[in-house]
Amino acid sequence: MLDHDAPEFSVGFDLDLTLADTRNAIGAVYARLAEETGVPIDVGQVVARIGPPLEVELAYWFPPARVPEMADRYRALYPDIAIPATVPMPGAAEALEAVRARGAGVVVVSGKNQRDTERTVRYLGLPVDVAVGGLFGSDKGRALRDHGVRAYVGDHTGDVDAARAGGAVAVGVATGMYGAAELTAYGADVVLPDLLAFPAWLTGWLNPAVVEDGAPGGIGVG
Repeated sequence: MLDHDAPEFSVGFDLDLTLADTRNAIGAVYARLAEETGVPIDVGQVVARIGPPLEVELAYWFPPARVPEMADRYRALYPDIAIPATVPMPGAAEALEAVRARGAGVVVVSGKNQRDTERTVRYLGLPVDVAVGGLFGSDKGRALRDHGVRAYVGDHTGDVDAARAGGAVAVGVATGMYGAAELTAYGADVVLPDLLAFPAWLTGWLNPAVVEDGAPGGIGVG
């Protein structure tokens, strides 16, 4: 937790492929589902599409009637298989520390279900003030507003939608299925190659007059 109870504002982050590298983790759960059910699942395709709700991905592999059952099984398998295989994305710790050093709050809003969002944050030891799971795209907007999020960082076009819905600056990171050009074309306010570039961007955003070389800034927090 932060040292104060009411930060002036917060910065929000998506979880999968933004703060947490869950590619091997999620792939391993789908591999187990394929083994248990005998349904051939292309794990490479699954991993390439990380972002949307679980049920959306399961519908590629199972008939509609089986999706709820498979979602329950996936969530039952996730803690033991996926959590230990999850690692931080490069720059995740530095990005969160940069936010905290500015006296701001850190909020995670993820499409992953609430329990596994909390488990992932805990396992990785991420210094997060609030973790909200089970939301995707513009549905994240209310959570961003509720927690005073002024900028939202994510790897998916759905995260741009989230920022728009929440009245936040949309910061894309090209660490997921969408490249920098795609995120820019979709409407992200700024696109970074990864979270390693985030601290310099944050400095420029909050202090436009002191932008570091090569760091996009000057958006402001108002």
